[in-house]
Amino acid sequence: MKWLSFVRVAVLALPLVLVSCGSHKKVVQSTNMTPEVRDKVEFLTKVKENAQTGKFLTSKVKFSVEVGQQKLTLTGNLKMKRDDVIRLQLMAFGFVEAGRIEMTKDYVLIMDRINKQYLKAPWMSVDFLRNSGLNFNTIQALFWNELFRPNQVSTDNEKTDSLASYSILANGDDMIVGLETGKMDYSWLVSREARLIRMANILYKDRFNGNTQLNWDYDQFEKLNKNLFPHKHAISLTTPEKEVKLGMTLNYIGAETEWEPRTEISNKYREVTVDEILRRFMAL
Repeated sequence: MKWLSFVRVAVLALPLVLVSCGSHKKVVQSTNMTPEVRDKVEFLTKVKENAQTGKFLTSKVKFSVEVGQQKLTLTGNLKMKRDDVIRLQLMAFGFVEAGRIEMTKDYVLIMDRINKQYLKAPWMSVDFLRNSGLNFNTIQALFWNELFRPNQVSTDNEKTDSLASYSILANGDDMIVGLETGKMDYSWLVSREARLIRMANILYKDRFNGNTQLNWDYDQFEKLNKNLFPHKHAISLTTPEKEVKLGMTLNYIGAETEWEPRTEISNKYREVTVDEILRRFMAL
C-alpha cells in the first residue's frame, strides 16, 4: 500500500478505534457500609484522587497505526479541554495536517484533509455508541486515565453508593475493578499500591454477531502537576472481522490555552456519511 494511501487509512481507522475530571473531594462514608464495602470505596476514592485536575492538556504525539498487515508511524498533536473537546491532528511529512479528529459533547468530527471530505455526526447517530452507552464523557475519561460510569457525567463528589456499585478483585500486585451493565462489561486494572489505572477494557457482548472489545493500556507514568500521568497509550479495537491497533506516545506535555476549541469547515470540503466511513473501514 502506498504511503499516502495508508495515511488515508489511518485517518479512517483512528476515530473508529477511539469511539468504539476535576478535583475530587473525599467520599463521605456511610455508617451502613460493611468493612469490605468501606475498603472498596476508600480504594476507589484514592484512585479518583490520582486524576489530573487541570482544565487543559496539550502534547506532541507519535502515533503508530496497525490495520491488518499494514503499519504506519505518524506524528501529530493532542489538544484537550476538559468537559469540552478532544482534538487529534495527524501530520504527514511532519508538517502537513493530513487528518483531524475532534470530539465534543455534541458531535464527532472526522476531517480528511487529503481528500477534502469530512464527517460530522452526533454521538447518538452511531448505533454502537448509542447502544453501548459510550459518549464524550467515556472517551474523555480514557484519554485522561480516569474511572468512568457509562451514560453519566463525572462529578467532583461521586456518591458513595455509586462507587460501591463497582466490583473489585485482587490480582497479584493489582486490583481488577469491574462494572457490568446489560451487554457491556467495563473493567480496569489498577495498581494496588500506587492506585494508578494501568488498563481499561470495554467489552460489548453480542452472541449473534460476535463480541467487540476496546482495550486501552497505559504505561510510562511521569509526574504532571501533582499527580502521575501516562505518556504511553496502547489502544486496540477487536471486532469479529478486524483488529485495529493504535499506539500514542506523548511528548512535551503542556497546558496551552491559546487555541480555538472548535473547527470551522470550509465549503471546499465534501460531507460524507457514517455508513460511507464504516464501509471504507470494513473494506480495508
